[in-house]
Amino acid sequence: MNKPWPLLMLLAALALQGCDFHGHDDHDHGPTAEKHDGHGGDAHDDHGDHGHGAGNIAVTDYTATTELFVEFPKLVKGEDAGFAAHMTHLKDSGFLPVDTGQLIVTLSGGGAADEKAEAGPSATAGIFRPVLRPVHEGVRRLTLQWVLDGQVVTHDLGEVTVYPDAESAAAEPEAEEGDEGIGFTKEQQWKIPFANEVVSERTFRASVPAMAVIRARAGGEAIISAPGAGLVRASTQGFPFIGMPVKAGQTVANLIPLLGAEQDAAALSLAVDRASIELTQARQERERLESLFKLEAIPEKRLIDARSRERLAIAELNAARGRSASYVEGSSGIALKSPINGSVVAVGAGAGAAVSDGQMIVHVADLDRIWLEARVAESDLGRLGTPNGAFFTLDGTDTPYMAEVGGNATLVGSGGLVDPDTRTVPVIFEMPNPDGRLRIGMNLRTSVFTGERESALAVPSSALVDDNGQAVIYIQTEGESFERRVVTTGTRDGRWVAIRSGVAAGERVVTVGAYQVRLAATAPAALGHGHAH
Repeated sequence: MNKPWPLLMLLAALALQGCDFHGHDDHDHGPTAEKHDGHGGDAHDDHGDHGHGAGNIAVTDYTATTELFVEFPKLVKGEDAGFAAHMTHLKDSGFLPVDTGQLIVTLSGGGAADEKAEAGPSATAGIFRPVLRPVHEGVRRLTLQWVLDGQVVTHDLGEVTVYPDAESAAAEPEAEEGDEGIGFTKEQQWKIPFANEVVSERTFRASVPAMAVIRARAGGEAIISAPGAGLVRASTQGFPFIGMPVKAGQTVANLIPLLGAEQDAAALSLAVDRASIELTQARQERERLESLFKLEAIPEKRLIDARSRERLAIAELNAARGRSASYVEGSSGIALKSPINGSVVAVGAGAGAAVSDGQMIVHVADLDRIWLEARVAESDLGRLGTPNGAFFTLDGTDTPYMAEVGGNATLVGSGGLVDPDTRTVPVIFEMPNPDGRLRIGMNLRTSVFTGERESALAVPSSALVDDNGQAVIYIQTEGESFERRVVTTGTRDGRWVAIRSGVAAGERVVTVGAYQVRLAATAPAALGHGHAH
């Protein structure tokens, strides 16, 4: 029985629409089909649409500066072999795609002449697509070299077999495939901040946790208070403000003292006149007694007393003039000066405000070097030993601040008395504050180094992902394949965390972009396929 033609046409249209679902029109996969051995199926489901056949090879190789992830078919004498080589700059260049230079594929050894093919970057940055047609069969050495301005970076992929014909290549048994892991393509990696590091052993400094507060160092802060009740006025440099730099001896404000209940401007003027008259009388008496002393008519003691009374009268006149001058129109009053170099961290009164005796006017602190006062719990004192440093991280940042005794910091002291309320002991370090981000009074969670050391495998703290309470890292097993690992963590030392189990030396752990790899495992559609070959 024949099917109706309209139904056949509808089925054909639906089939064509399904082929276009992933948008493969711009995915140029080169002249040959490939298979992604050991790669996540979700990220590569579209490869079948482009003729990726069995028996193709995927290799990942690293040098000090580049990562190579290359896919190519089994090599057959006289047949074109298309290489899809993904080149990535490593750490110092931010794991970005290589988009310059030439990539040279070379077959050498096996008693035959070298055979080469080269290509520049394709339309997709990071991917080079050289095509090599082997002339000689047998076991040969395969190398890929990236060349730019005389610089040569060589990836030696070892020995490969060039088969005499396609039948021989197809007859070669395939290697058993293991767990394909989490697929996360190079194109996806290149679009996000991404990095990995080799897991290696490090020396860790043991530490104990502590709460800490940032304080000004001794002699590094000054609270400038009112010497009496009065009105605050600005200095010639303006009224102080938070963050304003000041020098030692600089006037930060002026104080106009308040008059007493029985004083006014007239009384102050009278006091100046009275002191002036008393000085005149004292001077005249001193001159008279000097004349009598020359005639030996009086003892010397009377002359000495007269001179003392004159000096006292001079001092009283100067004081009276100073008090009166504070209330003369345009007078600046009593200068309030900073005794240290530093910055204004607090202002206690505004211009023209009335203040009381002892009230804080300006708080100045030296922020170039500060004290880190860590409070170590009584229960950790047995492990503390001789503190030789501390580290902490500010919220919202990844880079830890390090205070290392003998380096950038000094141990000011370790308390010998346990606080009866908090059951803690203070340990104080003096350290630099070069970027000024540490503020006086800031509370922190810190770790104090105890002086003990141990060796352990290490990963950066940025590699750790909290997965429902489990510490998880992601290992890059191949260029586009990853593995989730549950790990047991140990000592923390700055940005490094000791790993007790779950990882081996030499493996590459994702240090930037671990969350996106996790997302690729749980919801691959959220990241898209994005593969171009």
